[in-house]
This record gives sequence, structure tokens and C-alpha cells, in this order.
Amino acid sequence: MTENDRIAIAARMHVALRRKTGRVTDTEWMAVDVDYAAELVRLARAWAAEHGDDDLAAIATSLEAAMEPLAIEARVRAALHQAEERVDEQAGPGAARRPWSRYLRGSR
Repeated sequence: MTENDRIAIAARMHVALRRKTGRVTDTEWMAVDVDYAAELVRLARAWAAEHGDDDLAAIATSLEAAMEPLAIEARVRAALHQAEERVDEQAGPGAARRPWSRYLRGSR
């Protein structure tokens, strides 16, 4: 899914949340920040469950699916960072660092 697709879904979420809840959101930030999008999905699902709004629940599901590749990438980066820190701690002070994360997406 392209960034334009994510922005389009985020725009639908923005309009729906604005009309139904009065909440103003940042569409572009929603399309690139996994944590922000996840929080708005949570908010939308809570509102949809409380008010029986199937349309808003469907938009939340679409946004969650669109953000999944970014969420996976963020989890991989976090795991690599933690692994680097553990290796550095085990190697001790003055040892060469292992910057594995710089190779992520670097071989294209």
C-alpha cells in the first residue's frame, strides 16, 4: 500500500471522526505514525461500539490494515536496536559497535 493510499484512508478517518465525535486529527501524521494511527483506531472503535457505528468501525479496520506494514517495520527496527544494545553491553566498554540496523533496507 502506498503512502497516498494511507493518506486517503486517514482522510476518511479524519472526516468521520470530525463529523461524529468532533475530534480534529492530523491526516498526514496519521498516515505515517503507527502509534498515532493506532490510538485513533482505538478511539474510533470505542465510539463505533458505543454508538453502533459500523461505518466508522470499517474505516478503523481499513486504517489498521493500511498501517500494518509500517507497524511491522517499526517492531523490526526496535528489535534490532535492542539486539545491538545487548551485544554492546556484553562486549564491554571500548569494544567495536555492531550497527546492524543500518543494513535494514540498505541492500536494494
